[in-house]
Amino acid sequence: MRILVLIHEYPPVGGGGGRVAQDLAEGLVARGHEVTVLTSAFDTLPKEETRNGVRIVRMPVARQEAFRASFLSMGLYVLQAVFQGWRLIRRERPDVIHAHFAVPAGAAAWALSLLTGVPYVLTAHLGDVPGGTPEKTSKWFRFVYPFTPPIWKRAAQAIAVSEFTRSLALQHYDVPIQVIHNGVDVEALRAKSIAVHSPPRLVFAGRFVPQKNPLMVVKVLSQLQDLDWHCTMLGDGPLMPQVREAIAQHGLESRFTLPGWVTPDDVLDEFERSDILFMPSRSEGLPVVGVQALAKGLALVVGKVGGFVDLVDEGKNGFAIADPEDAPAFEDKLRALIPSPQRLAAFREASLHKAETFALPHIIASYEAVFRQASEV
Repeated sequence: MRILVLIHEYPPVGGGGGRVAQDLAEGLVARGHEVTVLTSAFDTLPKEETRNGVRIVRMPVARQEAFRASFLSMGLYVLQAVFQGWRLIRRERPDVIHAHFAVPAGAAAWALSLLTGVPYVLTAHLGDVPGGTPEKTSKWFRFVYPFTPPIWKRAAQAIAVSEFTRSLALQHYDVPIQVIHNGVDVEALRAKSIAVHSPPRLVFAGRFVPQKNPLMVVKVLSQLQDLDWHCTMLGDGPLMPQVREAIAQHGLESRFTLPGWVTPDDVLDEFERSDILFMPSRSEGLPVVGVQALAKGLALVVGKVGGFVDLVDEGKNGFAIADPEDAPAFEDKLRALIPSPQRLAAFREASLHKAETFALPHIIASYEAVFRQASEV
């Protein structure tokens, strides 16, 4: 099949949704399909290139930051994707369009399908669902929500990355929605060792935005100074100055590492050197870093939100805290793990077993079946 992928951020730009799209695109190419990705240009990235068999076309959309898309850049993405996608479809006639995120890519897919008749499959990652990440999207959803129901209704198939994302979408859109989890190449990512480090190493990986709650990491660990640990916080964003200030206020500069925005490979390298993924998120779809953390055999201490619920077997491979603002609860769970190498090693082993549920070949096969069905309608 020829598959045209629409996504407004694709590695090295963007967050977990882009990495999901990349893994899926490369996996489909490995299974013999032709995949072209229409995404956003940024900085000095080439206008067009082929990486691991995937053709990537980047369009100018005035994107200013790698880790965040403005409302303007997403609007320009829709316009560019419709124009360039229409030209590409006329030349190459793909069998199906795959839109990651109902907004903005779904809007472009809807228009292209109307113009060309090519069916599209829609994957929702949470932030593109009303109420999914209210601190990020509530303002602009007030404007765009009335225009979104047709995007969902025209899709040949709507997919959600977690049960939580599906249930939230069903509150707003009366369409069939199936769940296909985000996947990873478990065998390629499998940890070389799950021996607990000394001192135990915690890692946070994500945008420094309210949704990810990075200040809670510092707040909790400041109460655990009597324990031996080190924490690396990967990522960047508007809350970075506040995080640095909080670390300095508690005198914890020697116990934190903040490398800023890093590549996906850098994230995996850090996971290899870590023991616990500490993500007190306020909302999530199915975070790809969580699935990668399973494959790397990390214990999970996370907010009980969105797709994290699908990743944690409570008390076996981690802990999910119902209230992501409950600092004492996070403290208690980390106190149960950090000073106990045997228990931490058992949790890490359990994560390796849990990772098999999200093995990429199963996920790719599920999407392949959906694409074939869509293209035959």
